[in-house]
Amino acid sequence: MSSPAVVSRAFGAETHQIDILLAAPRPRRRAGALTASATFGRRALLKIKHDPKQLVDSVAIPILFTVLFTYLFGGAVSGSPGAYLEVLLPGTLSMSIAIVTMYGGARLAQDVTTGAFERFGSLSVWRGAFVLGGLLSDAARYLFASAIVVVLGLIMGYRPDGGAPGVLAAVALIVAFGLSLSLLWAAVALLVRDPAVVISIANVVLMPLSFASNIFVEPETMPGWLQAFVDVNPLSHVATTARDLMNATGGAGGSLAWTLIATAAITAVSAPLTLHLYAKQR
Repeated sequence: MSSPAVVSRAFGAETHQIDILLAAPRPRRRAGALTASATFGRRALLKIKHDPKQLVDSVAIPILFTVLFTYLFGGAVSGSPGAYLEVLLPGTLSMSIAIVTMYGGARLAQDVTTGAFERFGSLSVWRGAFVLGGLLSDAARYLFASAIVVVLGLIMGYRPDGGAPGVLAAVALIVAFGLSLSLLWAAVALLVRDPAVVISIANVVLMPLSFASNIFVEPETMPGWLQAFVDVNPLSHVATTARDLMNATGGAGGSLAWTLIATAAITAVSAPLTLHLYAKQR
């Protein structure tokens, strides 16, 4: 049996530990929704800082589409690459951002499979902070990709008649549409929980939307059934609106309305679904 001296020392040590805990400062109140979201967004950006390979998609895709298609089809479609850029660049800007959105969903699926998602889910923060933080980092990546396309176009000779205001308005609209797609791929990621499957599903959706559109050629040259698809393709409306804003051509009010409707509709469906699936994961 333990001696009275040993028991006394044990009780004394325990009492000392309790005194230390009572004297420690009380934890701060629970972080607000915006603070928590900004923290998760910063985490995503720090991951890019420590692993720059995550920016490969945001760099390679815009450069590939803009340069390759300009010099492949510029002479055949518009007579010269410079003339084709006025039509193509707003379209490749829209297409590049749309395709880059799939990688945000893939990274979310990776967080789910590596266990990081479960650790974040145990934190006492607003349940949507992790999702919103991911959107903030996605917005930064989309702005970065947009800057690459615009700067590359200027180097290649593109001069937007809409000036800086038109370019900024087009970029803002395209980024907003891209974020709505980010929410959609986030929901897919939480459903399938596999980065490769997320990218496969996104490719099945985005590739037909990208190439069966008015981004590369005028729909009038297409068969009637394909023209009907192009006319309702939301990416066609995004590209048309971007052209109008960047080139100051006017007359794209209908496309602007459809772009806003498509962005709002995708967000209205994807946002609550993503939050619901996130809550089920916790």
